[in-house]
Amino acid sequence: MDAKRLNLHLVSDATGDTLNAVARAVTAQFEGADIHLHRWSLIRSRLQLHRVLEGIEAERGPVLSSLVDEALRAELAQACERLGLRLMHVLDPVFQLLADELGAPIRPVPGRQYVLDADYFRRIDAMHYVLSHDDGQAMRGLAEADVILVGVSRSSKTPTSFYLANRGIKAANVPLVPGLAVPEVLNEPRCPVVGLFIDAAPLIEIRRHRLRLLGAATTPGAAFERDHEDYIDEEAVEAELLWARRLCSARGWPTVNVTRRSIEETAAAVLKMMEAWHDRHLTPARPA
Repeated sequence: MDAKRLNLHLVSDATGDTLNAVARAVTAQFEGADIHLHRWSLIRSRLQLHRVLEGIEAERGPVLSSLVDEALRAELAQACERLGLRLMHVLDPVFQLLADELGAPIRPVPGRQYVLDADYFRRIDAMHYVLSHDDGQAMRGLAEADVILVGVSRSSKTPTSFYLANRGIKAANVPLVPGLAVPEVLNEPRCPVVGLFIDAAPLIEIRRHRLRLLGAATTPGAAFERDHEDYIDEEAVEAELLWARRLCSARGWPTVNVTRRSIEETAAAVLKMMEAWHDRHLTPARPA
């Protein structure tokens, strides 16, 4: 039997990131469900809302909202009631919890979380840092890093670095290559160093795909692969991974296996390791 199609409308007065995250987290738990997300962002006027309501009426389905303007909320509620559709304002339970705990009223302002404050500029600065220190670039600047990711080629160092930068963290990444000396700055690092690893089989497949892309732009794919046999040879790759693991172990660098992890999960693991490093190195020792 075919899965029932469900239209799910996400109505936001800002970027819609909050609703997108909620929708992804929830819909992922319904395996095989045919759920179509309709995203409506930056809805801050009645005219914009009317266009949304036309879309909802054309593709009927439940509505998740993060609108904070009372007039727009009321109009959306009236329209959903008229159409017989369920509506949930996803932020309301959290608003109410905090209002009760703080004993303070809610003063809603659309998009208030996106102000150009110090945190915003810290994230932008971190993004510029990652661009300048990707794949072992600008070694002298590694002393400014909040974390240094190391690993063999194609082990998710770059995407993890960019994800961390969006959290305001300056993440440099350095490739580990057998036969090449580790950068001097890693001998006495001033920040956590974390090794990222991936199992040999998926790593070879990722590398083979990469070679095909590069070969298509230069020489025929098969010939290009033959010129880089060690890069995808099973024994060579396993030896490379073993060498890199031993290096991290000898240096006392914690590692993360990214094989079955999303970038978000890898970044979360790195953040935990950063916290542990700071606890060890920056917390004053208690007197005996």
